[in-house]
Amino acid sequence: MNHIKKINKEKQMVLCMIKLYCVKKHETSLSLCEDCNNLLSYAYQRIEHCPFMETKTFCSSCKVHCYNPSMGKKIKEVMTFSGPRMLLYHPIAALSHLIHSKILRR
Repeated sequence: MNHIKKINKEKQMVLCMIKLYCVKKHETSLSLCEDCNNLLSYAYQRIEHCPFMETKTFCSSCKVHCYNPSMGKKIKEVMTFSGPRMLLYHPIAALSHLIHSKILRR
């Protein structure tokens, strides 16, 4: 998978997870609340500037935590909430993420 494609796939996964979290936790409908929008912007920035994107699988499995502590706590909360629910709301994306994570870790 080339570098740009990998970045876009990671961004798409983060967007889906933050949207799911925001809709369920903050009861939004069409757009993200301000906090979730800020988290998404921050996550995109981290993904775009990741020095390990070429070699790592996905941010969720990265051993280097480049998020500042407060944003790291927020993104972990989103991932913990949305991860299991992705199978119900975005099964193809969730299975693809799982498969790529397992294959690329080897």
